Amino acid sequence: MHSDPSLAFTVRVTEENEIDLLSISQLKQVAGPTPQPYRIHAQIDGKHEKTTSQGSPFWEAKLADATDSLVWRVFDNNPAFPKVRELKRGDFIEISAQWVDAGKYGLEPRQPLLRPLMESEISLLLNGSEELAAKQRADFEDILRFVDNLSDPRLKALSLLFLEKHADRFRRAAAARENHHARRGGLVEHVAQMMRTGAAICSVYPHLNHDLIIAGVLFHDCGKLWENGYPETGFNQPYNITGEMLGHIPLGLELVNRLWRDLQDRPEAAEWLQIEPPSDTVRLHLLHLIASHHGEYQFGSPVLPKTPEAIALHHVDNIDAKLEMLRRGYETSRELTPGLFERFRPWPVNIVAPLPSVRTPAPEAESEDNQ
Repeated sequence: MHSDPSLAFTVRVTEENEIDLLSISQLKQVAGPTPQPYRIHAQIDGKHEKTTSQGSPFWEAKLADATDSLVWRVFDNNPAFPKVRELKRGDFIEISAQWVDAGKYGLEPRQPLLRPLMESEISLLLNGSEELAAKQRADFEDILRFVDNLSDPRLKALSLLFLEKHADRFRRAAAARENHHARRGGLVEHVAQMMRTGAAICSVYPHLNHDLIIAGVLFHDCGKLWENGYPETGFNQPYNITGEMLGHIPLGLELVNRLWRDLQDRPEAAEWLQIEPPSDTVRLHLLHLIASHHGEYQFGSPVLPKTPEAIALHHVDNIDAKLEMLRRGYETSRELTPGLFERFRPWPVNIVAPLPSVRTPAPEAESEDNQ
């Protein structure tokens, strides 16, 4: 978790403390064509040396924090060019600059000052902004509450064993590499919201198996703990050969089967033999939810949804992913005209601002003459 002391290549100026410290997400929201002074704390998620069409070298550095990422292109006429050469992937730095939205080239820090972060600053950065950290803590507490309220002792024991063994990795994982909840801790946000939505759907479709839906939500993306996992001390989401060769659906199926076998050694497993439906049937239905949750063969599901719970889970997953993508789009896309935002990858069309809920005027206070 150390920042390399050799990176102390700038002197921190006193006035820097008076410049607002923003997350990358906040910076994207406030930056405009006019330079504005801000600081960001970020990790170097990648750095590549490239050349312009004229043959001049430049660095392309990807900066990341808990909220978002951005690409910084540092050309050879930039005073920071030799300093960026010293940076390595995984380094934590502060950039204090006059930030400009350069249009097609993205955010650009002008007159940048760079310094390595201190240990205390790295710890704060890894936890995310105060708002994000509070949200993810609340989401994880909701997940624990849903699991604790499961009635099926087999699904409850399986869920608790998963959290006991893998909670730390779960709380770091992303729900995706790019499109939705693609951030450290994003999987917890995704799962918690899906549990809330799944519970709401079960309240209006009482024939759905509530316990199976909740457990299915918890495990549907559990393979992403390895496919989209984050290290303990970083925002760089590494690739790994297991995730690439198998993908999160086969990994999730393997994990659930392994945990299920572990449960069979417990004394209470003998009591489950008296419960209907049979334990192996419950396991099979849970595995089906994991296998079918993408909904279509072309999106990676080895089977299509064949039960009411599988259909519901697929759509709950899709709704939460799509609404999160729209939320990000409203924050980061260029506004083409009031209420119309430029399309973003992978969204196929421009997006329109949502219709606000109706607001009725407050009733006027009665005059004394009418009382």
